[in-house]
Amino acid sequence: MMISDRNQSTAVIFILLGFSDYPEFQVLLFLLFLAIYMIAVMGNLGMIAIIITNPKLHTPMYFFLKHLSFVDFCYSTAVTPKLLESLVSKDRTISIPSCITQFFFTGNCALTDTFMLAVMAYDRFVAICNPLLYMVIMSEKHCALLMAAAYSWGILFSLLFTYSLLVLSFCGTNIINNFVCEYSGILSASCSDKHFSEMILFIVANFNMLSTLMVIFTSYIFVVITLMKMHSARAKYKAFSTCASHLTAVGIFYGTVLFLYCVPNSKSSWFTIKVGSVFYTVVIPMLNPLIYSLRNNDVKETLRNLMDKKMISH
Repeated sequence: MMISDRNQSTAVIFILLGFSDYPEFQVLLFLLFLAIYMIAVMGNLGMIAIIITNPKLHTPMYFFLKHLSFVDFCYSTAVTPKLLESLVSKDRTISIPSCITQFFFTGNCALTDTFMLAVMAYDRFVAICNPLLYMVIMSEKHCALLMAAAYSWGILFSLLFTYSLLVLSFCGTNIINNFVCEYSGILSASCSDKHFSEMILFIVANFNMLSTLMVIFTSYIFVVITLMKMHSARAKYKAFSTCASHLTAVGIFYGTVLFLYCVPNSKSSWFTIKVGSVFYTVVIPMLNPLIYSLRNNDVKETLRNLMDKKMISH
């Protein structure tokens, strides 16, 4: 990372504006985001604990869900504490190393999330379209390799994004009109040529979106074809119910991402971008455990058993 020669004597910092334009809502927003963060932490860690402690949930589908909950916990933790700090502190500055470090972790979690959602779609495809070979295809070794690929996918591309930011030059004080150090905000603050970084963003972001969406769409096309061939309405409902939670999570995640892509790049759209960013980085990690627990009979049964044991112990 380079600093312009004419500014060598000036400290180079970023200022995250966050929601500073609404000082009267700072306390309310702090309490709201604190509540969301607590629900996200308890929900995701609780989901991990439930899956680990219940042998009935030691299946490929819940193995992937356990790792999705872990990534969502990390995602929320990489963003929300800094957001909460900015709401109670007048000092909204952040050093360039800290800003780019936050971007690396958030980018890593977001990219890993997309790969995991694609893997979970493939898992549903195998379970419904090849039920007799399901445990053979989705063996422990195969599942572990898929998860290793998901984490490697996130680390590799987030490192590439981070490198494309480190080669930029920054001058003096730079304002990011957001509450999180996201790629476009850091990129716009640079005072050097951005062509390489913009090319990396375009190629990697579109490759990631298109490749994972292709796996998801292809998997569910075959799932729908298989469901249409089933004669039993009960069998159709049971098969579809195993996909409902995942489809909901995919719809919310990719719907938010596509919405942010479609927002015009203008000063008047900053509030819309912030709201979309809040939903993408703070709310979705809270929603995923709720979606999977409320729509999953096995998880609900485990929760009921735990509650019953707790009541009996008292």
